[in-house]
Amino acid sequence: MKNLLNKWNQLSLVKRIFVGLIIGIILAVTIPETAGPVVILGSLFVGALKAIAPMLVFFLVMSAISQHKSGQQTNMKSIVVLYLLGTFLAGFVAVIASFMFPVSLTLVAGVESVTAPGGVTEVLKALLLNLVDNPVKALFNANYIGILSWAVLLGLALKNAPDTTKTMISNFSDAISQMVRWVINFAPLGIMGLVFDSIATSGLESLLSYGQLLAVLIGVMIFVALVVNPIIAFVMIRQNPYRLVFKCIRESGITAFFTRSSAANIPVNMSLCERLGLDKDTYSVSIPLGATVNMAGAAVTISVLTLAAVHTLGIQVDIPTAIILSVLSAVSACGASGVAGGSLLLIPLACSLFGIPNEMAMQVVGVGFIVGVLQDSFETALNSSTDVLFTAVAEFAEWRKEGKQIVIK
Repeated sequence: MKNLLNKWNQLSLVKRIFVGLIIGIILAVTIPETAGPVVILGSLFVGALKAIAPMLVFFLVMSAISQHKSGQQTNMKSIVVLYLLGTFLAGFVAVIASFMFPVSLTLVAGVESVTAPGGVTEVLKALLLNLVDNPVKALFNANYIGILSWAVLLGLALKNAPDTTKTMISNFSDAISQMVRWVINFAPLGIMGLVFDSIATSGLESLLSYGQLLAVLIGVMIFVALVVNPIIAFVMIRQNPYRLVFKCIRESGITAFFTRSSAANIPVNMSLCERLGLDKDTYSVSIPLGATVNMAGAAVTISVLTLAAVHTLGIQVDIPTAIILSVLSAVSACGASGVAGGSLLLIPLACSLFGIPNEMAMQVVGVGFIVGVLQDSFETALNSSTDVLFTAVAEFAEWRKEGKQIVIK
């Protein structure tokens, strides 16, 4: 048994996750009722990641800021620009795809139990108010904008603290990072439980009637991941970007696909950044920020479903209005984390651009919830893997300027 465990641990995490994935599929297809208890493994894994992520972000950022030396280079400006550019281009590609492959919806009953925001101002207001949320409440509710703001302020306030205090904070940060590594080692079991739950309970039969809509949604997200993002990466690092792109998709996107939570994937992304040799001062801030505002997948969802509603109702759309929709979907997507229900509840906001009444828009949201099993998984995988990709690309671009060799294993 000990030799078997040693051989198992010698496998890379990605290979172990694939083993868990295959076992989960086999169990769901062959003995779904008997193997039902494995679902708890997925719930425990996601729960552990969500529980540890707020503390990890808080202590990592506070430690990095408090020990930051004046004049030390960070790449946050480049990363933020990449986040915004990537989100806008994703929305723009989604608009083009929606014109090329128009989708008509069979509208369903609206979602009466939820309320969509009234406008972009309301979305951005909620996002800004999260900045000054009570710090304890921010940690409790996993409000990462609030956690980041308080961690940065505390880090700045502690810059002149004694070295013993900084060492203690650093030790807490290292201890929580070690706990994250322990949790991530259980990813194969967690993924096995999650994939079993998805196949055994949801199935794919209910999605077949929405095949064309899903094809456009997923197709655009894959195009952004495999074409748009690599082009951005190539412009920055001037070398073949696909080794890095595939590494981010493999080691971040797969876990994000099954957890369907950018917040739960923060520890996974930070661990990947560490293995890529990136600057801890930078990625400890950029990864949780990306989980909040880098929302290419959300921009795709908002654009595609909005234009599907437009096509269903026979509304004519001109090019300037389509470009405005790209901008609106990008801005809305950046604020998606401040809205309960995420990107789907921002669809009525985009629909209002074309004069579609809220009652009709909420029926589109209802369609979104039906296809959400796959839509949300692909959206989260794109969002989360792009966080690492753009963080790495910004730093590798600096390495290139300094003449350092970029080696991606």
